[in-house]
Amino acid sequence: MSAKKLHFGKLHFGLIGAGRIGRVHAETLAFRLPEAEIAAITDVNRDAALALAARCSIAKVAASAAEIFADPKIDAVLICTSTDTHAGLIAEAAKAGKHIFCEKPISLSLEKIDGSLAAVEAAGIKLQVGFNRRFDSNFMRVRQAVASGEIGTPSLMHIVSRDPAPPPLSYLRPSGGIFLDMMIHDFDMARYLIGDEVEEVYASAGVLVEPGFRNEDDFDTALVVVHFRSGAIGTIDNSRKAVFGYDQRVEILGSKGKIATENRYPNQVVVSGEKCVYTDLPLNFFMQRYTESFALELELFTKAVLEDKPIPVTGADSRIPVVMALAARKSLDEHRPVRLDEVAR
Repeated sequence: MSAKKLHFGKLHFGLIGAGRIGRVHAETLAFRLPEAEIAAITDVNRDAALALAARCSIAKVAASAAEIFADPKIDAVLICTSTDTHAGLIAEAAKAGKHIFCEKPISLSLEKIDGSLAAVEAAGIKLQVGFNRRFDSNFMRVRQAVASGEIGTPSLMHIVSRDPAPPPLSYLRPSGGIFLDMMIHDFDMARYLIGDEVEEVYASAGVLVEPGFRNEDDFDTALVVVHFRSGAIGTIDNSRKAVFGYDQRVEILGSKGKIATENRYPNQVVVSGEKCVYTDLPLNFFMQRYTESFALELELFTKAVLEDKPIPVTGADSRIPVVMALAARKSLDEHRPVRLDEVAR
């Protein structure tokens, strides 16, 4: 079934999932994007769906995702459920002819990702995956500097991504671990910022913050070296605990100079005293740090559908960070560099 014609002038969404990220997207659509409207919402927790519907003036609370897919008034769906449901929901939405915005990753399984992408292609609909950091103004400026040749040919890249506190152990079990859950954003950023594909990764990781991670076969601290086709080398470091706040930084060194971006702060104030000069702590977590990038990614998705323009983050884009994450875990387990083509099947 091919995608149906849209209702004139506005994109009508069905929202699947009323959790933390679902709330972020619902508020963007309701309060910041007049070109879009949420026509219906559903969640396994009906009370959460009802509360969000009231908050964002959503007219219909559906009993299931199937009800949303069957609604002819809905043009696109926003999938904000747990990762293990994404692939199946994408396939069902595609079959129903709905355009799709899905949170990352599509799946922890390449086979399931490929099945979803095949369903999207067969349906002729648009799919965007929520790698929101591409839409942060600082990182967009870094990409511009590289793409324009402003800093010359890149040779070294360093990405820092550290959370303010580790998640509960119950979160880790279905997450896929630090490479598939946390560093997957940085894998996407690495190829986006450099504008080149990664050929090989080498990973090191440990449990240095929360001893309980050992029982979950996961790590709270990780470092990955990435080698690009161009010869450029990158490092990505992740930690589940940076006590001062959400630590999100990038530096790229090129033949004509470097470009770097630091953390975002709640204000620009610098306090100078007799013994020290200091600022307030950085923004504390991703919902504060990436408020604008969450809004921009939905704005561009809506525009791409309404105006039939290319999607800024495609399904193919979303597959590669999963390959990188699987290669990183293989590298860690086998204590050796791993080429992406070893796991990219």
